[in-house]
Amino acid sequence: MFIAVVTALAVLGQAAPTTRLVSYDEAVRCAGLTQAASELEGGESRYGRTLYDAALYWSLAAMQAATAAGRDPTLAENDQTRARVDSVKRLSAGEAEARAVLQRCRQKTPRLG
Repeated sequence: MFIAVVTALAVLGQAAPTTRLVSYDEAVRCAGLTQAASELEGGESRYGRTLYDAALYWSLAAMQAATAAGRDPTLAENDQTRARVDSVKRLSAGEAEARAVLQRCRQKTPRLG
């Protein structure tokens, strides 16, 4: 886990100059969706592992955006938790819009390894 966090932080640092910055709200939305999808898929499959990596990336991106915006870290974590809970419901219900946004979030996720 520690290695994954260090790798993700390194990717965040490298991606910043060439990647379009996203808003706090978009980062939280992507964090919630990727965390929910990872939770629902599990980590056994290749797809599940890529979802886990995406969830890690977006969680860190959301916290970085929160810090940059001067948001309270505890409130930022709560925002992600609410987004994840909502996303679990939406993805479990097969909501097409949630799946489409999840796909866009995955496309914006850098390869972590």
